[in-house]
Amino acid sequence: MRVHHIGYLVKKIEKAQAEFTKLGYETEAETVYDGLREIDICFMVKDGTRVELVAPKTETSVVTGLMGRYKNSPYHICYESDDFDGDVENLTKNGYAQIDEPMPAPALGGRRVVFLMNSFLGMIEILEA
Repeated sequence: MRVHHIGYLVKKIEKAQAEFTKLGYETEAETVYDGLREIDICFMVKDGTRVELVAPKTETSVVTGLMGRYKNSPYHICYESDDFDGDVENLTKNGYAQIDEPMPAPALGGRRVVFLMNSFLGMIEILEA
């Protein structure tokens, strides 16, 4: 597995995008709405590092609760996997709790993603290569 991006929770995509631009990041793709999760997503890159700006679109969004706890901040690291099912199985056998079912990610070409939680590391995301 290799790091694909750092998920960054933000209240307003456009304002966060403007601030990341001031830091030298460039927008990798236009903002995408993920209707399954009720979030807006925008990827930005700088020096080979990719951040995923994630903003809740509704009060029932999967990240609305996190927004109250974390505010604007990084909240997960995403790892791209060449063996998605095998890596998820291995992680769950080794102390990671799967917190959702694998689902397609519209902002990532429909590839499957799944989120896992570890009490020592927090949340990670696994992305199908």
